[in-house]
Amino acid sequence: MSGPDYIPFAASSSYPARPGNRVRPLVGGPEIFGRIGEVLEEAQATIWATVAFYAHDFRFPGERGGVFDVLDRAVARGVDVRLIVWRPNPEAGGFPNMFSGTAEQMAWLAARGTQVKIRWDRAAGRYCQHQKSWLIDPGRPEELAFVGGANVTASGARHQDMYVELAGPATRDVHHNFVQRWNMATERAVAGGHWACDADDELPAPSAVAAARGTSMVQIARMLPAVGERSVVEQYKLAIEAARRTVYIENQAIPIMEVAAPLMKAMDRGVEVILLVPSTPEKYVFDARLNPAERSRFEGVEMLAGHPNFLMAGLGPTYVHNKTMIVDDCWATIGSCNLHAFSLQGHAEMNAGIWDADVAGALRRRLFAKHLGADVTDLDDRAAFALYRQAAQEGRGVYILDPHRYGVT
Repeated sequence: MSGPDYIPFAASSSYPARPGNRVRPLVGGPEIFGRIGEVLEEAQATIWATVAFYAHDFRFPGERGGVFDVLDRAVARGVDVRLIVWRPNPEAGGFPNMFSGTAEQMAWLAARGTQVKIRWDRAAGRYCQHQKSWLIDPGRPEELAFVGGANVTASGARHQDMYVELAGPATRDVHHNFVQRWNMATERAVAGGHWACDADDELPAPSAVAAARGTSMVQIARMLPAVGERSVVEQYKLAIEAARRTVYIENQAIPIMEVAAPLMKAMDRGVEVILLVPSTPEKYVFDARLNPAERSRFEGVEMLAGHPNFLMAGLGPTYVHNKTMIVDDCWATIGSCNLHAFSLQGHAEMNAGIWDADVAGALRRRLFAKHLGADVTDLDDRAAFALYRQAAQEGRGVYILDPHRYGVT
């Protein structure tokens, strides 16, 4: 591993940085869910997942069917299958594509005769249990974990999104996260809060750490209000503060001041910053623009707007749902955490930080080649950033967005 030893680990994480991991970034719905579907079909003993948003219209590639088609087949061959699913509070508002355990959804489960074990889990107030993870055969030599941002919905599979496949010691921490959340799920003892299990069905914490299977250093970081952890935002800030050349961000949300302030300081010392966000944001962003009480949502990105080292861009009609940052072509984070106040102040989130220049640099080059439609193999990060900026000015693949008008028109 040629890793960036100048980027610190997140001291507040429940988990240490662990060497010896095999890391495979997965980009776009077909690749993400093609690989996850393949692994689910091969699971020998265990499939566990954390789910935020779900829809019956989702289908795995390769004619594998929907989520419960794949999971029911796994149960039939003796695999222990468990899901932790977000159950929103009334103040969270109505969302499409939720599997919150309504009477209709319970009837659907009963009609299928599914024996997938499910626990529903609430967050505080309007917040979301937003982690998206899959864990296959934990505690076995072939254990794999997937951490990312894509939802299991048909629309989610079409977005610009990403997961990372992990094999090696860091899978132990994804395992621990699932066990902790399963055992403390808010609805575990509530009537209608579980399926095919009960409140006494607890899981033991993992004891062993998986053997090395690669060369990457990985640290699992979380936003988990239930235990007071905010290590994802700590890691974002530490990486930005350590950046020497470039920061590339793909995120569903514009950054609030907690992240924008260190980005401004990085640019002041010469770091180039590119932020790729949805060309057209969600409705709540437009609503916030009309509400003076929500002014703080936009102050961070508007502060960045005047800096010559900053570019905010969109992908035209392709919706950016990714939650990824790459620093100096040598460090990356991939996960579920957005840069808005919801994720940084109340959602449950999980990201994997990766200290490996080979992985981070290859990922940045792959994303730039995809978005720009250009060969960037021979360009270093600074030269590639200049090409990206030129392409945005000319509207070739990416487009310049005005932070002061974002969510206005």
